[in-house]
Amino acid sequence: MSEYMEKVEREMQRWEHKTRREPSMPAKVSKRWQNKINNRLPERFHAVVTESVRQMVQAALVSSDYLSDLNKLEDVPLEERESIFDKRVTTYKRTAAVEGAGTGFGGILLGVADFPLLLTIKMKFLFDAGKIYGFNVDEIEERMFLLHVFQLAFSREEKKKEVFYKITNWEENVRSLKGEAADLRDLDWRSFQLEYRDFIDLPKTLQLIPGFGAIVGATANYHYLDILAYHAKNSYRHRLLKG
Repeated sequence: MSEYMEKVEREMQRWEHKTRREPSMPAKVSKRWQNKINNRLPERFHAVVTESVRQMVQAALVSSDYLSDLNKLEDVPLEERESIFDKRVTTYKRTAAVEGAGTGFGGILLGVADFPLLLTIKMKFLFDAGKIYGFNVDEIEERMFLLHVFQLAFSREEKKKEVFYKITNWEENVRSLKGEAADLRDLDWRSFQLEYRDFIDLPKTLQLIPGFGAIVGATANYHYLDILAYHAKNSYRHRLLKG
């Protein structure tokens, strides 16, 4: 085994351990604070996030909104794929940081607008990630995989373990995906977006403060792309090496 592949194996093991661990005490305390924050946010805020997530899932399943001109990579060694992937991550993180800073200057109105914009950046990145790792993102099964990676990145510990199992046993679940896709179209969007919003609540709420929100928005968006990239890289590694 090459030195690079040994590094990949170690990183995948850490990813598995981190993702499957039990909820920590700080996470439980954070959840209580998030519930208090949720109850104080205006209904318009909840409505925007709910609708944004609903549209994101529908677009991911059936449209070409998130497709870029990047070609699917074929017959490329993993190390080369991941070099291209890392460069793409850097580009998307900068884009997300600039977008977060711009909306953060405007307080609550532009802060609310940040949610659909950031979702678009995240999903475009995931579609590019699928192509870099050699998968056909035109197929419904691959688009479902991208949505599961999104859930894995932005869910609490309890949900992460459930989604992690699906991702790491993906080929066994392929036959049920068409029915699952239909279920996702009829999903309780409020519940789905609560998982997402609970994960990012406090930083994004601070982003609603005019001026100060620009700093928070840039930092938070950069960080969330980092989290998404971490889970996307290891999820695709698992499919290529363990599937």
